[in-house]
Amino acid sequence: MRPNKVSANDFAQPPGDDRSFAAFVRALPDVLVARDFRNVVSAIVDAARRERGVVLMLGGHIVKTGLAPVLIELMRRRIVTHVAMNGSAAIHDYEVARFGATSEDVAAGLKDGTFGMADETGREMNDAFTAGMRAERGMGEALGVALSQAPTLANPELSILLAAHRLGVPATVHAALGAEIIHQHPAANGAAIGDTSHRDFRRLAGSLPSIHDGGVALNLGRAQADQS
Repeated sequence: MRPNKVSANDFAQPPGDDRSFAAFVRALPDVLVARDFRNVVSAIVDAARRERGVVLMLGGHIVKTGLAPVLIELMRRRIVTHVAMNGSAAIHDYEVARFGATSEDVAAGLKDGTFGMADETGREMNDAFTAGMRAERGMGEALGVALSQAPTLANPELSILLAAHRLGVPATVHAALGAEIIHQHPAANGAAIGDTSHRDFRRLAGSLPSIHDGGVALNLGRAQADQS
């Protein structure tokens, strides 16, 4: 008989009276991406039970599409042990916490020349990097401290960086020099950007041994490049 990749035993099953999320996951088909998702869930659960590392690596769209509350809860429960993000994710996180909104209209901004020219975001974040360099902090920690000291915050409960700072979970930001909107601001300090982001590179490297022998590293993002 011909070998097959899928059998009827792999099909989805209604969860019945159990309305828990665990029952939902068990009800998924054991096929393709659903199988991958079930394996990821199982790996994270096993890592948490064995007290191994769970390192999240985030792109900007993970933040701006509203997943921060879920990730913050995972940090609060000590399941996520390190959060690493690119500069786009840090910008979205800072803007949501500080101003309550993020994600400008890229097409319109490119047309009229205003894309990435907001003064508040560029000035405040770059000032945080400069202060972080002087205090020998990483970029993620520098932003967490800046948010904790800000005079007003629109949504402090939605900031991954602020939550990590308060919970003592390492949060690192890995900048791409010249590729982020805040780098065109007059307050941008290349030395501060390089110093704080390189410090975060070392902090991430220091966290990676925790995923040996049963830990998890998750790369969460999308294939298309972020535009803000």
